[in-house]
Amino acid sequence: MKILINAYACSPGMGSEQGMAWNWVSNLARFCELYIITEGEFRDKIEEVVPTLEQGKNMHFYYNPVSEDIRKMCWNQGDWRFYKYYREWQWKTYLLAKDICKVEKIDVLHQLNMIGFREPGYLWKLSQENGVPFVWGPIGGLKQFPTAYLQGAGLKMKVFNRLKNFLNIWQLKHDKRVGKAFKTAKVLVSSIPDSYRAIKKYKGFESVVIPETGCFLSDNVSMDRFDDQEFHVMWVGKFDFRKQLPLALRAIAIASNPNIVLDIFGGGSDEQIASAKKLADSIGIKEKVVWHGNQPNDVVNTAMRNAQLFFFTSVSEDTSTVVLEAISNHVPVVCFDACGMAAVIDSNVGRKIPLSNPAQSANDFARILNELEHDRGLLKQLSANCRQRQIELSWEEKAKTMMEWYEKILRK
Repeated sequence: MKILINAYACSPGMGSEQGMAWNWVSNLARFCELYIITEGEFRDKIEEVVPTLEQGKNMHFYYNPVSEDIRKMCWNQGDWRFYKYYREWQWKTYLLAKDICKVEKIDVLHQLNMIGFREPGYLWKLSQENGVPFVWGPIGGLKQFPTAYLQGAGLKMKVFNRLKNFLNIWQLKHDKRVGKAFKTAKVLVSSIPDSYRAIKKYKGFESVVIPETGCFLSDNVSMDRFDDQEFHVMWVGKFDFRKQLPLALRAIAIASNPNIVLDIFGGGSDEQIASAKKLADSIGIKEKVVWHGNQPNDVVNTAMRNAQLFFFTSVSEDTSTVVLEAISNHVPVVCFDACGMAAVIDSNVGRKIPLSNPAQSANDFARILNELEHDRGLLKQLSANCRQRQIELSWEEKAKTMMEWYEKILRK
C-alpha cells in the first residue's frame, strides 16, 4: 500500500509536532510505503536516521522548505502571521503531491500534521480531482480554554483566550476550506475526546479518537528511587500561560512537605522566567525548586527515570508528548482530568483532578502530592502499571489501527 503523507513538522529525536509526525511515519513504514512531504528544517536529521532503519526503504521524503524568518514565526506559538505563510506552504505541497501522484500509484492521501484543525491543507482538493481517498487527522485545536483559569491574567491574555475560544467554534462552523476537507475525508481522526465532540456537534461527522502522540515500551526501571526520602516531582514545559506553572508552584507551597523537591525543565521569555522565580521566592519555596532550563530530549527522559512523580498542570492541550514520555519512563502522573490527559491517564498510572478554579486546584494538587509522597508502595504500583499502559498507547498499536482504517476505506 502506498500512502502520501503531508507532515509539515517532522524530525527524529524531538518532541511536540516534530516527534509526533516522525513516530507516526516511522511506525507506519513497517506496514506500507510512504511518500512524505515535509518542511526542510530537519532534513539533515531525517537523512541521517532513515538509512539506519529497517523500514527506512519504505520512507521517501520530499522537502518543501521555508525561510528562517517563517521558521521563527512557527516556533513562536501565537504568532498569527505564520498562518499566511503556512497556507502558502500547503498550496506548494499540494502541487508537489500532484506531481508525486503522476509518478506513483498512491492509494491514500493523509493530512497528518500539524494537527490544528484550522489548516487542513489541500490534499482534500487533490482527492476530489483524482479520486484517491483522503484521511485527515489526528485533528486537534478544538478544546476550549477554561476561562476560570484566566484569574490573575492580564487583560491581553484574557482577551486572547476568550477570542480564541470564539474563533475556534466560528471557524469550525463557517470556514469553507475546513468544511470541504471534512466533507471529502473518508476517515476523520480526532486527537482527543474534545475534538470528537466538537466535530460531531458542529459538523455532524463521526470520527475515531486516536491520541496524536504515543508511548515507547521500556523495562528495567529501578523502583529504588521511590524509597528515597527526597521526593522529586518533575514539571516540564514552556512557561506559557496555558501550562499554569504558577499553579504548580502554589501547590508545592500549600503541600508544605519538607521532602518534596520540584524539578522544573523548560523555559520561556526572560520576563516569564523572572516572574516564575519571583513567585517561588515570594511564596517561600525558593529552596525547594530546581530550575533546569531547556534540556535535550534525552536529558529530560533520563531525568524522568530518576523522578518519583510527573506533575502536569496545563489546562489547554491536545495530547502532550511529555505525558506519554512520562508513562514510557514509568513515572506516575498527576494532572487535570481534561484535554488529552483525560483519555491517557487513568487510576492505574496516576491521579487526576477536575477543572474548577486556580485556588481550588492548587489545594487539590497539594493534597494528592502529599498522599502519594506518604504512600511509596502505591507509587511503586503505579509505576509498574505503566508497562501495560505503554502497550495500549504504543506507536506500533497506533500504526496498526491506522492501517486498519486505510484498508477499510480501500475495500469500500
